[in-house]
Amino acid sequence: MPLLQVIRGLGAGFGNGASPGARLTTMADQVVTGFYQAMLLDGRGYQVRAGTITTPLTGDVAITDTAAEMCADAATGTTILPFFMQVDIEALGGTLPQVAAKSVATASTSGTAFVPLPLKSDGSAAVTTARVQAAGAVTVTAELATTTPVHYIRTMAVAGDVQATWEPLAAPVLVGPRCFYVQVGSASTGSTYFGNFNYIEVPTLMVNPS
Repeated sequence: MPLLQVIRGLGAGFGNGASPGARLTTMADQVVTGFYQAMLLDGRGYQVRAGTITTPLTGDVAITDTAAEMCADAATGTTILPFFMQVDIEALGGTLPQVAAKSVATASTSGTAFVPLPLKSDGSAAVTTARVQAAGAVTVTAELATTTPVHYIRTMAVAGDVQATWEPLAAPVLVGPRCFYVQVGSASTGSTYFGNFNYIEVPTLMVNPS
C-alpha cells in the first residue's frame, strides 16, 4: 500500500469533504506548508473585491461612522481570519485619502450583496456573506471605542503613496457573529479606487472547541 494511503489525517472539518493524507515528496520527505497556504489548499480562502479594471468605485467623502465600502459577515458558528487587504487610489478626488479596516459584533444591514470569490478555483461557496457598494453605502453598526477593534488605518499624503496594503503577521480571529469591514474616504471629495481583501473561513469549532 502506498505510503500516502497509510499516513492519513482523521480529523473532522476539512474542506471539500476531504480527510487529507500527509504531504510527502517522492523521497518520502514530509512537506511542511504555511498556515495560510494550507487553508487555501483546503478550499477555505475567499476574496471580496471592489471595482474592476475599467470601473473603479468612488469612496466616501470622509470616513463616517456606520459607512463602509465592503464587508464580510460571519454568522454564529463560523470564524473568519482576514489576512490581506489592498486599496489602490486610482484618482484623487480630494485631499488626505484614508483607509481603515475594523470589525464589529453585528452583521451589516444594507449594501449590494457580493458573492465571495473562492481562492481555490474549485473550492466550495463561502458560508459567510459579503457586501460591496461605493460611497460608504455599506451600512455597519456604529463604531465604539469599547466594542470596535481597529485592525488597520492609514492616512496618505496627496503627493505621496496612494496605495494601502495590510498583511498582518497575525490575523485577527473574528468569531461569528462578526462583521469585518473596510472604509475608504477622502476629505472634500471622494477618490476613486480599486480594493480587495482576502480571508480564511473555518467552522468555529476548529478554533474554539469549547
